[in-house]
Amino acid sequence: MSYDLAVWDGERPLDNHQAGSAYDELCARYLESDDVVVPPAPRIVAYVEALVGRYPDDTDGCVVWASTPVLDEASGPIVYLLMSYSKAEEVTACAASLAHEHGLVCFDPQGECLLPRATDAPNERTGGW
Repeated sequence: MSYDLAVWDGERPLDNHQAGSAYDELCARYLESDDVVVPPAPRIVAYVEALVGRYPDDTDGCVVWASTPVLDEASGPIVYLLMSYSKAEEVTACAASLAHEHGLVCFDPQGECLLPRATDAPNERTGGW
């Protein structure tokens, strides 16, 4: 069982509904088509490298990722992160924080919400991060 996040390069959507629409469009264009292979964008590569630096693909039998190598889940401006459910809370917090640091959008498809949530970010009402 896995817990999933999507991280992409682009303008931060104004709300969760817009984020869900952007997520659906990016998935359809970059992740669901086997016909066209698009290399990951440089900012996505840098983000994944930073994330894997913190949580390596698979070490010491402590499996964090449900699909490795993590970079294989990236295409163009989006990466789809599949993490083990047992590590989801810890890794989600780190993944969202790193996305913010890299100027990327982090979206939780299960909760259909942007991360960090408004409760995590006091300035969310003013346009967010």
